[in-house]
Amino acid sequence: MEYDCARVIFQRVQADHPKDALATDYLLNNEVFEELNRLDLLDTTFYATNGFLTGNHLVQEDPKAAARIKSLADEAVNEADARLRIAPNDVDALFARGWAKSLEATYIAMAERGFGQAFRLASQARSDCHRALEIDPDYVDAKLVVGVYEYVVGALPWAFKLLIGFIGIHGSKTTGMAMLQDDAVHGVITRVDANTAIMLFLRREAKYDLAIEIAQQMSREYPHNYLFSLEIANLEKDRGLGMTAVYAYERTIADAKKPDYFHHAHLELAYFGLGEALRGQKHYPEAEAAYQAAARDAATSPELRQRCLLAAGMTYDLAGKHALAVHEYEQVIAIGHDSVEANKARDYLRSPYRE
Repeated sequence: MEYDCARVIFQRVQADHPKDALATDYLLNNEVFEELNRLDLLDTTFYATNGFLTGNHLVQEDPKAAARIKSLADEAVNEADARLRIAPNDVDALFARGWAKSLEATYIAMAERGFGQAFRLASQARSDCHRALEIDPDYVDAKLVVGVYEYVVGALPWAFKLLIGFIGIHGSKTTGMAMLQDDAVHGVITRVDANTAIMLFLRREAKYDLAIEIAQQMSREYPHNYLFSLEIANLEKDRGLGMTAVYAYERTIADAKKPDYFHHAHLELAYFGLGEALRGQKHYPEAEAAYQAAARDAATSPELRQRCLLAAGMTYDLAGKHALAVHEYEQVIAIGHDSVEANKARDYLRSPYRE
């Protein structure tokens, strides 16, 4: 997650390999995930249910970052197109074009909630990478794009497909997972991404033990990656290992405070998870403190700040302190009155939250 250092390296690679779409993809990948990390959108907690698909969500997109991502995606696609006009079966160019479109689709879906546009790009990406695999079945890195597409389309609710105009499109969660597992073992470029996707999908399926194994493996390989450390705690929380998860969050927070241990660590995500774990164990004062710590962090996005303050209010209600809860709910609404969290806050103003 050393995005600045990575950018310098990838710019050098791109300069050394002019008009190479794959070199441009490396830079695009770095830009996409740096911005998603800045927006607090890389915590899998947000995607563990279908809640992120509906309702209004507050995301303060950086127009300059969005423009850079669009420009790099177009550049990679144009470079791949030029190569494919000469060699239509060039698997590297097919993969590079598909990966570029999938990265742009990822950004549009996660940051802009432009699901229709993202799905069209993802479909094109899937076609390119599927074609690459038809030509070379051993081009395992291409299985990331096809595998994620298969799984996501297979998992999407029917009503949501209807909403975005893709009701006739089908996918297979089983096929998608198998492709991702192959990439996770044999991939070169996209192996880590495949493991990350598998963790998310296993979490959605409540297969926590398998997901924890992968998170621990990735954390051992990348001990200074904040998100893998955070994911272990998230999964332990969802698994019902309450105090084990609490200790894992506390370790992650302690490590994040060590000089240069994690790069671009977003402590607000760990504090929010800690609050959730503590609330689940009925440690209400400690949970409230964790939510407040997350809400106060300067890096906290407006959307996550709303979630933190809403959770703090809910915790006060559980502790029988509705007057304090009201203050939190009013702050949620003040941040953004038409969001999912604001709607819940209004409900709890009328009737205190109860489990």
